[in-house]
Amino acid sequence: MSLDAVLARIDDDLPAATDRLLDLLRIPSISTDPAFKADCDSAADWLVADLSAMGIDASKRPTPGHPMVVGHLGDSGPHLLFYGHYDVQPVDPLDLWDRDPFDPEIQDTPKGRVIRGRGSSDDKGQLMTFVEALRAWKAVKGGWPCRITFFLEGEEESGSPSLVPFMKDNAEELKADIALICDTGLFESRTPAIVTMLRGLLGEELTITGPSLDLHSGMYGGIAMNPIRVLSRIIASLHDDTGRITIPGFYDGVPELSDELEAQWQGLAFDHQQFLEDVDLSHPAGEQDRTPLEMIWSRPTCEVNGIWGGYTGHGFKTVLPSKAHAKISFRLVGTQDPLAIRENFRQMVQDALPPDCEVSFDGHGAGPASCADTSGAMFEAARKALTDEWRTPAAYIGCGGSIPIAGHFQNILGMEPMLVGFGKDDDAIHSPNEKYDLDSFHKGIRSWARILDALT
Repeated sequence: MSLDAVLARIDDDLPAATDRLLDLLRIPSISTDPAFKADCDSAADWLVADLSAMGIDASKRPTPGHPMVVGHLGDSGPHLLFYGHYDVQPVDPLDLWDRDPFDPEIQDTPKGRVIRGRGSSDDKGQLMTFVEALRAWKAVKGGWPCRITFFLEGEEESGSPSLVPFMKDNAEELKADIALICDTGLFESRTPAIVTMLRGLLGEELTITGPSLDLHSGMYGGIAMNPIRVLSRIIASLHDDTGRITIPGFYDGVPELSDELEAQWQGLAFDHQQFLEDVDLSHPAGEQDRTPLEMIWSRPTCEVNGIWGGYTGHGFKTVLPSKAHAKISFRLVGTQDPLAIRENFRQMVQDALPPDCEVSFDGHGAGPASCADTSGAMFEAARKALTDEWRTPAAYIGCGGSIPIAGHFQNILGMEPMLVGFGKDDDAIHSPNEKYDLDSFHKGIRSWARILDALT
């Protein structure tokens, strides 16, 4: 039987596939809230039952947190691992939802039909595109395209605390030729893409203490050191006038784009002006000698995510604060060492402290960047398959965010991650009224069928 027959089956089965997704979306599998622990278990059970009904050897595996779902099929050909997550973000604030977030429905919108509900895009809808592609393949061809391992997580939205230990303990069972991850999107909501570059993430929280208590600014202003002033000066010093980050050794390990990749990115014709205008901005604020796409995908950043101290309530209070606080994140690329950057950042802050001030630090994660090796034949085969489905040349792209699982597959299991997803910029993931375009769901299923055909 030909691939065309599989694609036709996908088209015919779309209503039933959508109903199955709606069933999964009704389970409030919020991993960050202990009140929903039973629901996370229920979502894992639902997936085990669905995979098992297809003839896949699937089971729910316990962890100290929410369970993993692991499944195996096939006995010959390339060995692919598919990763997705079944947990979802909390729904707060509930009053901003137009309907119950766990009562999903198909809606008609000016931009087309969408699947509305929490998890529809992140990541249940994306996960099910792969499952439904395999379901159609089995129905038409009576067997499997190759060896496939399912690895479905229930803690991605809560920081994946059980993931690394589970991967290490089950490394031999999980190892495959390549890891397929469906948790990304289309470039500018229109161009199919394989994400090959993911930035790392380093988080730092610091508190600068001056006087032992809040002071009256009329009595102590001018003579006592104000920690907000100290902190503001330190933060201002983190960038120079060109947008370059000034932490010593910060750019160690930052690579330059290859000519080939730079040309491909230029060919995407990224409309950075519109990208900024969508949030009422107009000028790129990063390193001024870099293109906007480089700023987002391939250059490291240092951003202040929060700053506070003193009196911030209603009215006015002339207080000179005892403490000032800030939360600062660093997005990392290439082979930048997050622990070395942490050390250098903290030393830079220490060196900038005036007399009578001290600083304390609290670290919030330190993950390196990851970059997939696309030289293998599977990547080009997948890119061609995506191009064939979407009738638009598929691209290798970067990603401004961090998806730690990709690096874990490289570092723990020794295999390259291939990130393919069909989300759109307006899916409102992590926000009220999350949606997934029905077209993304449909063409996503067809895309995976084409990729499976191309890889086998």
